[in-house]
Amino acid sequence: MYLQYFGLHENPFSIPPDPNYLYLSRGHQEALAHLQYGLGEAGGFVQLTGEVGTGKTLLIRALVERLPEGVDVALVLYPVLTVSEFVAAICDELRVPHPGEKASLKQLIDALNARLLQTHARGRRTVLIIDEAQNLSREVLEQVRLLTNLETTKQKLLQIILIGQPELAHMLAQQDLRQLAQRITARYGLTALRHDETCDYIAHRCRVAGARKPLFRQAAMHRVHVFTGGIPRLINILCDRALLGAYTHGKSVVDAPIVKRAAKEVGPVARSKRWPAPRALAAMSALAVVLAVVAWQWWPPWTHVFLSEKSPTSEAAPSVEAKPANPPVASATPAAVPTTTPAETNTATSPPDSASKLEASFDNPEARTDTDSAMQTLFERWGLDYAVLTGATGCERALNAGLHCVYQTGTWNNLRQYNRPAVIELQDSSGRKHHVLVTALTADSVSLAMGGAPQEFPVQDVGRLWFGKYLLLWKPPMPGQEILRLGDRGESIVWLRDALARYRGEPLAAETSDLFDQDLQGQLIQFQGRHRLTADGVAGQITLAKLQGYLPDKSPTLSADTMSAEVR
Repeated sequence: MYLQYFGLHENPFSIPPDPNYLYLSRGHQEALAHLQYGLGEAGGFVQLTGEVGTGKTLLIRALVERLPEGVDVALVLYPVLTVSEFVAAICDELRVPHPGEKASLKQLIDALNARLLQTHARGRRTVLIIDEAQNLSREVLEQVRLLTNLETTKQKLLQIILIGQPELAHMLAQQDLRQLAQRITARYGLTALRHDETCDYIAHRCRVAGARKPLFRQAAMHRVHVFTGGIPRLINILCDRALLGAYTHGKSVVDAPIVKRAAKEVGPVARSKRWPAPRALAAMSALAVVLAVVAWQWWPPWTHVFLSEKSPTSEAAPSVEAKPANPPVASATPAAVPTTTPAETNTATSPPDSASKLEASFDNPEARTDTDSAMQTLFERWGLDYAVLTGATGCERALNAGLHCVYQTGTWNNLRQYNRPAVIELQDSSGRKHHVLVTALTADSVSLAMGGAPQEFPVQDVGRLWFGKYLLLWKPPMPGQEILRLGDRGESIVWLRDALARYRGEPLAAETSDLFDQDLQGQLIQFQGRHRLTADGVAGQITLAKLQGYLPDKSPTLSADTMSAEVR
């Protein structure tokens, strides 16, 4: 009803799990990392749990899209079945011939085992994904465990992903299911979105649907987070009703009162007490320990070009700041009601074959998507010759040139915050890895350098092949000081005062203190809050990189993101 009014080509907040709308929050990134890690192991189980509406099914669909061609997938969406029905459903998914309803369990298992052996002999892998696994009966769970006994002398023939609500974790923790629990190689609990992630989620879905300007005021998005607790499905329901309300009242932007009225119309959606903060914090602490153990094994081999046991890890480690969200810029007054038709506003979307064009570009004889070429292009952006610099790794070469590596997992929003060219890894449908340089980034498009002039592709098409790993170079304003905090002294503090003064449009005071005092901390917190960084009063890599944009600086940058404007 409101699509043409807002210049959208489709409903941005529809409920069906469309992978095109996948927003990779920090939790979703880590969940994908666990799923990938588990699939990289030689058999066993992977467990993903999360409350209703947190995006588990959408994650699985995105994972299936990203699997290489050498993987066969059996997806069981309705597991309330008997043991024989369950095994028959797997056979049907894999197109394994069997006698049908008259088949015995042994006949089904034998047919499945024969197919898995054939698949293994052809160099292919088989993955079984079970959604709503908390509804599995004890008998079916035991059969699931027995399916992992189908193996060769060196490898399991079937890898299994269990997806379910938190009850699944409680069920598997029981004594009589310990044999199955011990075979889980990776597990993750998906939580709700944080406040900043909720805002980014709303803006992301609007952009994918074709919005050319922000449709929600900042206060409205805050209200959405309060009412929904950051649950994506509830966000979709509330935002859909809010857009309808704005359309009904003839407003071009959703404000806080409209969200409040929409919340009353859709019923009780608040969930502030369902996940107590201590439990969430404990889960995140446990997750950090798990990630520390598995991260190096999960990271793709290309990262070892940048990092080694001998290379300085502090330059590549994440800063003390949280991963940032979309940077807001100057606000605008409410725009006039759009008068264009959906066809006219669909310029932000990609044509049906644009994703294949991206993959086809990898096969261009002139394309260079190896790691060394990507690093060489990155160094060229900084005016450096990668070949003549000394160092066993790319990060050592950068360090010898006065630069630091930042190697992290993130989203397009993180790259927008750093505003620096970055090497990312893309994986095509055949499972091949390609390393390319992001040279420019807008709301709708990404410019990639892979030999020759950079090529522009839609953000959503590149995002389908990108799992979030990126590496960029960063030059601290003062050598040896990458983090500035209360109590520090020196020229770097004068630099910080100058940058904050320029940000406010004020001249630097004639007599400037070189002490990081509480007044300066307050100024920094205000800056961080305005740019939606973690407002902790500590200037880390992201904050310093953002401040560098307000001073004369020769560092290469990405294009400005015109869609990140904050509407007030």
